Amino acid sequence: MSPHQSPAHQQTNEATRTILEQLPQLTHRGLVVEAPPGAGKTSLVAQAADTLSKTSGPCIVMAQTNAQVDQLVWRFAQHPSRLRAARLTGIEHEAPDDLQTHPRIRISTRIEDLEQTADVIVGTAMKWATVTGRRWPWAVIDEAYQMRSDMLLRSAGLFDRTLFVGDPGQLDPFSNITTDRFAQLHHDPVSSAVAVLLANNPDVPVHQLPVSWRLPPSAVPLISEAFYSTPFRAGTAETDRTLTFTVTGMRTLTDKVIEHAARTGWALLELPARITHHLDSEAHHAILDIAERLMVRGTIATCEDNPQGHLLRPDDIAIGTVHRRQVQHIRLLQARHYPRLHGITVDTANKLQGSERRITLVLHPLSGRRDASTFHLEAGRLCVLTSRHRHACIIVGRAGIGELLETHPSNSPTYPGPATKVPDGWEAHHTVLEHLAQHTIRASSRVRDRH
Repeated sequence: MSPHQSPAHQQTNEATRTILEQLPQLTHRGLVVEAPPGAGKTSLVAQAADTLSKTSGPCIVMAQTNAQVDQLVWRFAQHPSRLRAARLTGIEHEAPDDLQTHPRIRISTRIEDLEQTADVIVGTAMKWATVTGRRWPWAVIDEAYQMRSDMLLRSAGLFDRTLFVGDPGQLDPFSNITTDRFAQLHHDPVSSAVAVLLANNPDVPVHQLPVSWRLPPSAVPLISEAFYSTPFRAGTAETDRTLTFTVTGMRTLTDKVIEHAARTGWALLELPARITHHLDSEAHHAILDIAERLMVRGTIATCEDNPQGHLLRPDDIAIGTVHRRQVQHIRLLQARHYPRLHGITVDTANKLQGSERRITLVLHPLSGRRDASTFHLEAGRLCVLTSRHRHACIIVGRAGIGELLETHPSNSPTYPGPATKVPDGWEAHHTVLEHLAQHTIRASSRVRDRH
């Protein structure tokens, strides 16, 4: 261990080394690695695939979406060991051009075309479930907490041992059908694959990655307390990341919000109480106004990777919501009224999961609602929205969220069997709201700034 490494680097390296050393001598059928946001899951998956391909032959890697798979294949191709990566794909998915033209990447819909010439073969869980008549010594499952247990059951016969890597605080697997009839089963097919694995195999080793390299020190205490049973730390120091502005002298409400977020890492713009349900044009304009003001003010972001400073661009910002209709409306407003924001990311928590931006702007899941449903209270959804940022998170919401929580206590039924590690959503929302109380800027009845 280098004496020049920071304690955070030492912790990460020690945890990674312990995991990699245990893999070749593992006697259990699986090993679970839990990781907070930005802990280096992809790096661990690449290192594990490299280690296992050298000791056990081709390593099979499984992810949950085509986007995740494409990203993993690219990372493997860039690995210092020059891994020969293969992309097992479905007929309907066209891999990105940079994968198709890469000299060390092969792409095919047939496993027969790939298994003899690759060090690592990557595909979605759905695609691997179609493979039959084969067996490999090892598989690595990325984003394992977002994998349904029925998908694991369909592919478990392909591998002798499996490394499960995932973030237990993110969104649980979901299904488009009613799942209550499965809730009391010890092998609930729509529960998380890891939850079912651990419920049926309590002796499976579980490791943690102890450091978040994404979240700044201002964010880690809240995210750790609200969403995770195992505490973690930030990989950077308080002074490593800053937000400053090249344009000063502006004194609007929006400027007050972004300046507070620049100083503290958090801000909540609280609009006047009003029932709006899904579509709240005033809130949508407010969140776009904040994004635009970050551009107008010439925001400079410094960090350990850019100590000289980086001029904020639209693609450094993500706007997160919980409903697709909200996403569509915000995108429409942006295209019509905010040309400076061309290239900004606007999407739901489900789509933003796994992504990272310098600044995230969040429309609070309970803003403008008359009630608090299980969907809107889900802790994983709030965790995703508030844990994508490297510098600051700014939330926009209507007044009255605290009162809404008090009048709609959590009443979700409790069932025996496998359980998620994500805390109760009602409690998580309260924890976040209590923290945001010291970062709240309240708007008057007229919130649109003219600029």
